Amino acid sequence: MQGNLPPEAQEKLEELQDLQETAQQVAAQKNQAETQLNEAETALDELDDIDEDTTMYREVGELLVKTGYDEAQDDLEEKVDSLEIRVETLEKQEERVQEQFESLQSELQNMLGGGGGGPGGPQGPGMGGGAGGA
Repeated sequence: MQGNLPPEAQEKLEELQDLQETAQQVAAQKNQAETQLNEAETALDELDDIDEDTTMYREVGELLVKTGYDEAQDDLEEKVDSLEIRVETLEKQEERVQEQFESLQSELQNMLGGGGGGPGGPQGPGMGGGAGGA
C-alpha cells in the first residue's frame, strides 16, 4: 500500500506512525505514574493508622533503613504531590498527541481524496481495544 502513495502522503503516514508510537509511550508512562501514585496514597493512608511511636523502616536500594514517622509522612506527601503533577502533565501530553494525530489523519484523508478510517483505522492512537482495565 505504501509504495503507491504520493511522497507527501507517505510522509504524513510516517508522521502518523511516529505519533502513534509516541502516544503508546506516553500512555505507558502515565499508567506507571498512576500506579506509583496509588501505591504512595495507599501507604499514606496506612500511615494514618499507625502509632507514631512504631518503629518503621524504608527501603533504600537493597537496605531497610530505620525512619521516623514524621519523615516517612513528609516523604510520602512529597511523593504524592510530585506524582500528581506528573500524571497531570502526562494527561495533557496525551491530549496534545491525540489532537495532533487526529489533525494529521484528517490531512492525510484529504490528501488521498477522503474516505473513512485512514491508515490508523477509525480510532486515534489512544483508542481501540487495547489492554487496559480496572
